[in-house]
Amino acid sequence: MARASVMLFLLLTLESFTMAQAPQIPDLEAQRTAMKKLDFLVGEWTGQATAARGPGVVVELSQTEVAQFKLGGLVLMIEGIGRTKPDGNLALQALGLISFDDVSRSYRMRAYNDGRWLETEVKLLEDGTGMSWGFSVGEISTKSILRINDKGEWTEIAEITVGARPPQKLMELVVQRSDKSQR
Repeated sequence: MARASVMLFLLLTLESFTMAQAPQIPDLEAQRTAMKKLDFLVGEWTGQATAARGPGVVVELSQTEVAQFKLGGLVLMIEGIGRTKPDGNLALQALGLISFDDVSRSYRMRAYNDGRWLETEVKLLEDGTGMSWGFSVGEISTKSILRINDKGEWTEIAEITVGARPPQKLMELVVQRSDKSQR
């Protein structure tokens, strides 16, 4: 009998806890509205990039970026591919998924590269021409700024800082929209 009482108590406790912790219903309209602010990236882009591959080693790349909305406008998927000049070997492959969290009112990105991934906050630039993000691991931190310049080019600069050393350029790219008919 004591065992049945304990079981009943646990069930009632669990039920009241579950009712008190009702799941939040996402505000899909708020998410879609916020994601529309990233519409300036949608399309296929091609151009050039440089990437640091060690102290004093910089690789020149032919770069493509493809950005498209997924899940009815709730997620922006960006895939970047860099191939070395002049041989065209794959040197950089990255995928980013950006979404908007309507509870915290912030953009979040999950990015994948070379078998690694990270999550970070994305902030829109005040002038509406781009965004910034970064991350820190121990003494290493990065900062990236993506901007659409006055020529309509997607420019991006990534810097890395190690400890107290000054920031160093990790990557720089300039790509132009290659699908003009979509804009």
